[in-house]
Amino acid sequence: MSEEVGQNRLLSLDVFRGMTIAGMVLVNNPGTWGAIYSPLAHAEWHGATPTDYVFPFFLFIVGIAITLALGKRVEQGEINRDIYTKIFRRALIIFALGLFLAVFPFYNFTKGEWLDISNVRIMGVLQRIAVCYLVASLIFIRTNWKQQAIIATALLLVYWALMTLISVPGCEITTFNDKACNLAAYLDRLILTENHIWKSSKVFDPEGLLSTLPAIATTLAGVLCGHWLRRSRDDNDKVAAMFFFGVVLTAFGWAWGFWFPINKSLWTSSYVIYTAGLALCFLGFCYWLIDIKGYRRWAKPFVIFGVNALALFVFSGLLAKLLGLIKVAVDAEGKSISLQKWIFDSIFLPLAAPINASLMYAISYILLWLFLMWLLYRKRIYIKV
Repeated sequence: MSEEVGQNRLLSLDVFRGMTIAGMVLVNNPGTWGAIYSPLAHAEWHGATPTDYVFPFFLFIVGIAITLALGKRVEQGEINRDIYTKIFRRALIIFALGLFLAVFPFYNFTKGEWLDISNVRIMGVLQRIAVCYLVASLIFIRTNWKQQAIIATALLLVYWALMTLISVPGCEITTFNDKACNLAAYLDRLILTENHIWKSSKVFDPEGLLSTLPAIATTLAGVLCGHWLRRSRDDNDKVAAMFFFGVVLTAFGWAWGFWFPINKSLWTSSYVIYTAGLALCFLGFCYWLIDIKGYRRWAKPFVIFGVNALALFVFSGLLAKLLGLIKVAVDAEGKSISLQKWIFDSIFLPLAAPINASLMYAISYILLWLFLMWLLYRKRIYIKV
């Protein structure tokens, strides 16, 4: 989907997308999970680190892209069966790519057996993006901005009520402080079953079913921002409004967090508002610096990432899996050593303390993908779905 304001592509949105996807790849690929700087790790439960901003920022960007790509067609009454087909097809492909990453490489070379699909995680990052894109797109083409704002607000309030008022069977007390005794986690275990949720927790899925409702509200927040960007107003007025509402939403989300804690894993309503406010401020800064002031040279690496964001996420994920699967040596205890661990231990660990070596590995991984994405960019190859 292309994003345009007037006749010009919104470069700041590409940069924002590129920064976001680069951050996503960076935090997903440390040299070792045993040594990570705290800002590059998710909050343990309540609260938020910079890492917890990445995914909602991306959904916010998806929402903006929906408005910029489909806005003109909606205004001209050009929404037809073809548009619906493209929306459903795109959502299905993105969801399928998420499942593909979950099952790749289909065969366990260590155990010498095929993948057991009865234990495959169903939801995930791309799957949530697909669902949010689909629902937000359908809402966008069937409603106006006021109705979209009402729907987003209703989703947040309904989710808050459900999580607050409904008790979970088998739990003496339903509390947000318990990873298992909350409605979102209970429904994930009930519907997806423990075999198909996030294996690291086994009691909840951070991209689970019920928590997708507020994630849709995050996407609709981006849709509403897209409406503002398309308006025929002075650019400085647009930036001023983004900063104003960004600060207001950030403060409101933070305050709401005292009653409904900011929590990425539960995608709480306070987390939606808090991160939407931060996204508005960040995009406002990029818009002012790049599209108004014209300072663009520094942003070229992020443009390269941004125009092929989906390809970067999928291919970097596949390579990371391969590096972990390929065994190249055996340690003193007779355990196989993966290629990823061998690279980290042999090249990066001798250079610095483990936590710095881990960061160096992650940065090197990003730089490798910057080069690979630059090869596509220079050939004007943009992989879309």
